[in-house]
Amino acid sequence: MTEPALVLIGPMGAGKSSIGKKLARSLGTTFTDSDGVVVQAHGPIEKLFADHGEARFREIERAAVSEALARGGVVALGGGAVLHPATQQDLAALRVVLLTVSAQTIASRLRGTTRPLLQGDDPLARWRELAESRRELYERLATVRFDTSTGPIQDIVDAIAAWAQEATS
Repeated sequence: MTEPALVLIGPMGAGKSSIGKKLARSLGTTFTDSDGVVVQAHGPIEKLFADHGEARFREIERAAVSEALARGGVVALGGGAVLHPATQQDLAALRVVLLTVSAQTIASRLRGTTRPLLQGDDPLARWRELAESRRELYERLATVRFDTSTGPIQDIVDAIAAWAQEATS
């Protein structure tokens, strides 16, 4: 039987993918990135957005999230994946880690971004809008929260791993 997923959610650039990979290694389990599942099956997210729009992308993303959650292990969701009601329902029964990050920290992480929802004159302002519009949803879905703004990534991974092991014992 597959172990229930430990899910990482949060705004773009919070470190879900990089922390998720290290966390899975630390916990001795698998890692799945829902955005990676989308890219593998359908090509670059930027192109999906350009060719088919956000609504179609969200449908494709939902299927990828469902597949990733079924695999178990550590699962990183794209920033907007939590918008889908079926995903919200799925997350209610799982351990969900909200990764937060400050706007000051995110500014350096977004330089040269190709993320479709951050295109335009002021990617940081757009990031702030998106993060704020989703904040209550992230908080409602989360079991626990960790900030990724400062400190070595391994310290954050270790803290989440310790929490996860405590939560299952």
